[in-house]
Amino acid sequence: SESYYRLMAREGITPQYAKLEMRRRTTLIGAMLLKKGEADGMICGTVSTTTAHLRYIDQVLGGTNDVYAAMNGLVLPGRQIFLVDTHVNIDPTAEELAEITIMAAEELKRFGIEPKVALLSHSNFGSSDSPSSIKMRKTLAILRDRAPDLEVDGEMHGDSALDQNVRDALVPDGTLKGEANLLVCPNIDSANISYNLLKAAAGNNVAIGPILLGAKAPVHILTPSATVRRILNQTALVVVKAAAK
Repeated sequence: SESYYRLMAREGITPQYAKLEMRRRTTLIGAMLLKKGEADGMICGTVSTTTAHLRYIDQVLGGTNDVYAAMNGLVLPGRQIFLVDTHVNIDPTAEELAEITIMAAEELKRFGIEPKVALLSHSNFGSSDSPSSIKMRKTLAILRDRAPDLEVDGEMHGDSALDQNVRDALVPDGTLKGEANLLVCPNIDSANISYNLLKAAAGNNVAIGPILLGAKAPVHILTPSATVRRILNQTALVVVKAAAK
């Protein structure tokens, strides 16, 4: 508790409250063990919300930049796809979405998967000028500048992301070839709804993640619906990431 108090003394945490938190918050205990080098990785989240767990991870371990995000993967008939941001940012800005996309693409590369990114929207290549459509177009412009080698295009419908023929009919000079495997949604509603619908309707309720992006340490936040299989898979991901540090 003394270490946590010293860490948070200027954030309104008193010695008494630090002692109380260290007795009752298992995610905080785990994060402090990582901070002290007494643990190599952590999974949490089977109770409570992503936000509640992320609070302690951010306080103790910090992030690689100003943005965290959650990515989920699905093994569907004939394809494997990943979606962001399913659990963290309610309505990310274009700048945040660009950073999230770059982090997610790097994570896919660590899996040995070459990222093919679709920026999703209800707008299909300029068919709407709604705020969310403009945001996704701005995200693409930022990515063109910050990650010029990333295979990405948008903004587009979901079917355009997964069907080259649909895209070719609209934009023959598109910069995404084949099927997208990383779907970037404009907000948490679209990402979370899409993920859960696909998981239940076509994925046999089998999923990868959530994979926490942006944390400095090998940490992942599960959800209360996590199965034993998913917990084992997440443990394996944490072990691999910890071994690579």
